Amino acid sequence: MANTQAAKKEIRSSYRKWLQNRHVKGQMRSAIKSVRNAIASGDVEQAQALMPRATRELDKAAKKNVIHKNKAARLKSRLMKQINALQ
Repeated sequence: MANTQAAKKEIRSSYRKWLQNRHVKGQMRSAIKSVRNAIASGDVEQAQALMPRATRELDKAAKKNVIHKNKAARLKSRLMKQINALQ
């Protein structure tokens, strides 16, 4: 348990950050999952239509330092590679 006032404040602020990061990460994962489901079903048009949202969510997470920018780039690259392989 935190003893000092600063430590207590850090616990409160880290909890707020955790909630916000959880929301951003959840949006990102949902977008990626929808693209992956479209790829798994073989629907190229739907996967291409969902890809901009996934890209937007990945970029947003990287911008907010929820994930590393290279991880965002890697995930976008892998998704596009899978979409292009279907064509």
